[in-house]
Amino acid sequence: MLLHKRQEVLLIIALKEELPRNLLPECNIEYCGVGKINATYKALEIISKYEPKLIINFGTAGSLRKNLFGLHEVSHFFQRDMDATALGFKIGVTPFEERSVIDFGRTGLSCSSGDNFVSSPPELKTDLVDMEAYAIAKVCVLKNVQFMCFKYVSDNADESASKNWKANASLGATAFKDMIKNLDLQTMLSLREKEQYEN
Repeated sequence: MLLHKRQEVLLIIALKEELPRNLLPECNIEYCGVGKINATYKALEIISKYEPKLIINFGTAGSLRKNLFGLHEVSHFFQRDMDATALGFKIGVTPFEERSVIDFGRTGLSCSSGDNFVSSPPELKTDLVDMEAYAIAKVCVLKNVQFMCFKYVSDNADESASKNWKANASLGATAFKDMIKNLDLQTMLSLREKEQYEN
């Protein structure tokens, strides 16, 4: 779908395999590519170009909890490959930055983002792992844009993660399509604006 100025709600997805445009033709979907730098660039680009009020990130994620399956909202974000432990900082903490952890203060899972596909347990423990969400969340916070994130658990972030991701990506797209069609985005947008005002 072609976008124009002042689109209120935009979706950022890493890859077409995670959510093809033809599955949700009524939605404004942008693909950012894999990794935090690509995600940061795309988030900045579309905020500058379209001035959205709300950005939604959807994608697949690995679970560090063996009993966690399906589609989930994420509201706590970490950068798992920020490692300044040699300087005395905890893993995931950006040196000399007040807000290394992004917490939107609402119910949801935690997710750590990093520029590696997780196939063994990382040092920083969260519910989920991905490669883009933290970057998009941080840009939205800095640019004062409302943000929501939904992740579909595609694998258990173990030695079989790559195989399971390929098999489950399409299942995540279907689950997100069903959820987003039942989501009143205007109501959610109003609630997010109210949360921001109160905080």
